[in-house]
Amino acid sequence: MPDAQIVTVGGREVRVTSPDRVVFPRTGHTKLDLIRFYEAVGDGALRGVYGRPTVLKRYVHGVDGEPFFQKRAPSKRPGWIEVAELRYPSGRSAEEVVPRDLAAVLWSVNLGCVDLNPHPVRAGDLDHPDELRIDLDPVPGVPWEQIVDVALLARDVLADVGLLSWPKTSGSRGFHIYARIAPRWKFADVRRAAEAVAREAERRAPGVATSRWWKEERQGVFLDFNQNARDRTVASAYSVRPTGMVSTPLRWDEVPGCDPSQFTIDTVPARFLDGGDPWEDMDLTEGSLDALLDLADSQGAKAARQVFPLIEIARTEHKPEALEALERWKSRHPEVARRLEPADILVDAMRGRSSAWYRIRVNLRHVPEAERPEQGPLEVDYNPWPAGGPWPTSP
Repeated sequence: MPDAQIVTVGGREVRVTSPDRVVFPRTGHTKLDLIRFYEAVGDGALRGVYGRPTVLKRYVHGVDGEPFFQKRAPSKRPGWIEVAELRYPSGRSAEEVVPRDLAAVLWSVNLGCVDLNPHPVRAGDLDHPDELRIDLDPVPGVPWEQIVDVALLARDVLADVGLLSWPKTSGSRGFHIYARIAPRWKFADVRRAAEAVAREAERRAPGVATSRWWKEERQGVFLDFNQNARDRTVASAYSVRPTGMVSTPLRWDEVPGCDPSQFTIDTVPARFLDGGDPWEDMDLTEGSLDALLDLADSQGAKAARQVFPLIEIARTEHKPEALEALERWKSRHPEVARRLEPADILVDAMRGRSSAWYRIRVNLRHVPEAERPEQGPLEVDYNPWPAGGPWPTSP
């Protein structure tokens, strides 16, 4: 097994260490397979991250292990790796990698990055996003057909305010919709505009689409407007996800019949070669948020937060531990467990400083009040801040 292999791209040499290391244990795909994938879809993958500060989400032990998020670019890096300094609401700052060519993408992949996670700004103007992002996040039990319906609804809402939208699969259970905008508005305005899309979609299809921020209130597909906040990133076009599926750009006429499981590390290169990139002309458009912000102003006050009978089951470092804790709790409360619906199990991936941790909660709304168990000691009580400090929020 070679210790390293040199890949030459665009006149630059990228040293790929441990090229035969298996990154996807379930399929056997190696680091070199991942490198070759990004070479094959290079123009499309680079379009998604070009000039954008990008967080390094590193799976150093393969996709079955937990990733860690590295905002700061490694101090030991090639001289041709560009960086830009981002400042976060926490007051911290970080010099993040700014890909300008495919070599920079492959260099990131060699560090253990599987998907690419850019911010919605360009390095030349870090305060004004040039794209609006809608992340469709279905509650458990929602069928794929409903996600597609909400995607088409979001397209129509955006079209009604003069914005051309661009769809892609997420590479997981959800769906992504982007709209290029002029870099004139700050993050808070872009987030408010995205929330207006969510609220209008919910108005048009209540129970099917939701803008409700709190998980326990959601029904159907949540249009996650918070992905437009300053500290958020979304897996970009042609990102390979830990599932082995690829976040794949589509044409809108492909969306109604699409099957995300068909877009994989094995199939997408041929699709790209044969049909090109549906997002090739994305940068030729630049929309305005004026009409969408007018819609936001007209929507009035948000609905008050509803109160639900929630109990917390566990806080864990890793997701499998959280799910095991839930099963232990269910085994002690079998009658309660039988009454729970899929959306009543709230699995929260919580953001720590460099990695995620997990929280399990249960919504007892379908359990008669007299039969609801009280909040007891947590099955697992992991503290992501052992030295103290504020609790993080959901990513």
